Amino acid sequence: MKSENIPADIKSKSLKEARDEINEILVKLDNKNLDFDTIEEEYKRLVKLNKHIEEIFKIKFKKIASTKK
Repeated sequence: MKSENIPADIKSKSLKEARDEINEILVKLDNKNLDFDTIEEEYKRLVKLNKHIEEIFKIKFKKIASTKK
């Protein structure tokens, strides 16, 4: 998933906000009474949040690597 496929509401989240939302989704998904459509929707959002976190780490890694040179 490319960065441009991540919705703006997710892109604007800090690392902590994204992590907190992921935790909320995981709690929801642990609930056995969800219908398939809800599970699918939550899982897709979880994947997008995870990709956003990966992007944040890439940016932070590049900054750290450039300061060491």
